[in-house]
Amino acid sequence: MAKGGRKRKTAPGDVATNRQATYRYELIDTYEAGIALQGTEVKALRTAGAQLKDGYAGLRDGEMWLYNVHIPPYGPAARENHDPERPRKLLLHRRELDRIAGRIQERGLTLVPTRIYFRDGRAKVEIALGRGKDRFDKRQAIRERETKRDIERARAEAY
Repeated sequence: MAKGGRKRKTAPGDVATNRQATYRYELIDTYEAGIALQGTEVKALRTAGAQLKDGYAGLRDGEMWLYNVHIPPYGPAARENHDPERPRKLLLHRRELDRIAGRIQERGLTLVPTRIYFRDGRAKVEIALGRGKDRFDKRQAIRERETKRDIERARAEAY
């Protein structure tokens, strides 16, 4: 059971982070992209954040799109609100887009959003190129994390 039902905080400056990404994928490379948002989405990001857990990015018609990222509706904009799960266009340079498209063609690679943040007043998303982990890899990662924790405990008790 979780301790006291506390929710983990995001890093300073981050609107949302995808902590499941490092557990589910072996992250190879990261890229920064802008997001084309509607006005209510920007306000909702600033107040309520977003959920990246099931999100992914993909190519469609030569453009990069972000799918399954949930940005909750903005309360005060009752009627003029956005669709929380709509696909959002990612803004990248053509050279970057071509490079990423070439790497996606490799077998088993996918683009995963790892965090959303604001830089100079503009919403940015960090997307990572990742390869899905097998169940064995996940168990090994848990085992390594537990051994590190045990070593730190022993080190703390020694002092």
